[in-house]
Amino acid sequence: MKRLITLCVAILFVSCKKEVKIDYVLFSGKIDNPKQEILTILKGSKKIKEVSITNEGTFIDTLKIETGYYNLSHGNETTAMYLSPGDEINVTLNTEKFDETIKYSGLGSENSNFLAEKYMANENADINYIELFSKEETEFLKELNTIKNSKLEFLKKQKDLDLNFITLEEKNIEYDYLSSIQSYPSAHGYYTKKEDFKPSLEFLKPLDAIDYNNEVDYNNIDNYKNLVQRYYSNKINETENPKEVFETINKQTFPSLKTDLAKSLSYQITPNNENNEAYYNGIITMSSDEKFKEDLTNKYNKVKKLTKGMPSPKFVNYENHKGGTTSLDDLKGQFVYIDVWATWCGPCIKEIPSLKKVEKQYHGKNIAFISASIDREKDHDKWVKMVTDKELGGIQLMADKDWKSLFVTEYAIDGIPRFILIDPDGNIVSADAPRPSNPELIELFDELKI
Repeated sequence: MKRLITLCVAILFVSCKKEVKIDYVLFSGKIDNPKQEILTILKGSKKIKEVSITNEGTFIDTLKIETGYYNLSHGNETTAMYLSPGDEINVTLNTEKFDETIKYSGLGSENSNFLAEKYMANENADINYIELFSKEETEFLKELNTIKNSKLEFLKKQKDLDLNFITLEEKNIEYDYLSSIQSYPSAHGYYTKKEDFKPSLEFLKPLDAIDYNNEVDYNNIDNYKNLVQRYYSNKINETENPKEVFETINKQTFPSLKTDLAKSLSYQITPNNENNEAYYNGIITMSSDEKFKEDLTNKYNKVKKLTKGMPSPKFVNYENHKGGTTSLDDLKGQFVYIDVWATWCGPCIKEIPSLKKVEKQYHGKNIAFISASIDREKDHDKWVKMVTDKELGGIQLMADKDWKSLFVTEYAIDGIPRFILIDPDGNIVSADAPRPSNPELIELFDELKI
């Protein structure tokens, strides 16, 4: 009897023992030809953890995470993963062919392998988006549905995927489809040069059913996140009363959306924005990041000083590609059109043919064309070579401290290319002038009788 009681007590003790819940992923692997000593795990733009890599390229660590999409970042490359607590993931890749070689193995690896395969499938599909968005409504929707169905078929063919993951991927495909419809009006107008293009009401109907306040989908599905941010950005940009829209966003939306919108909309505080005050006040209210708000306030105060007729900030002794140095004061007595660019900037390089054309058209006129590179010092030789190889005209200069150059910071430049027009007295005509490819630039030159 005593043995029976003891056994019962033992059974009771075992059955009542608290179950240990695993809230981490065991994460290991090997990187061939590592570019640095760490890899970074991200959730959106938020850094989750930095994992150390040995001299042999191996790593092992634990990631305390919730189920969802994550990114692995190493060097200049990033890849998507789907992780759940309890997973035991092993990653192998070669940085020489990052996306082509990345493989996952171990418990829970099937979902991440699918994401890697999906990325390569999308790359190989090589969709011509300019051609797609240039199509008229009927043909656009026909091709868009073909793309959507091919993605669904690709998903259905996969085996052993987590059911919750499949649901998220199906939503991702649908949101991608809706996002393309949302983008169509502006993209079609841009690519077909139909500035006043308006789609039919029937075309936009699929957007009517979207719930733009789904916090769960926003925090888990990138295509939904893009859809929602564009929706609210468009509402602000298109209204005559942005203050009212900002108030609605602050009252009705969730914290992560407000944080993201604050950061993206901060780039729209520019010298040409007539609603800078409404943008500034609205963004400040949306953000809880004190450092961000401090930086935004500094930018806003600088932008207020960049109005037409104000004295221009100056650059002093910038290196001239032809030898010696050049300062802004050296060019007094003539208009100065400044292109702030860099050799790594694709949109900057795209403007070069148009800039050459404008320079040729105004050769001998009372205007100097300056191209000021903000390349880093380590890329100095690359700048020298590109100017020579592309036979760039005008006055080619290199800024002294790249993004931190005083001229760049005083003009509140946080994106390039940026074009600036200064009058013969050294005062601002436009702190955010039209690009060379924009016909409005020649109209502005004509108004000034250059």
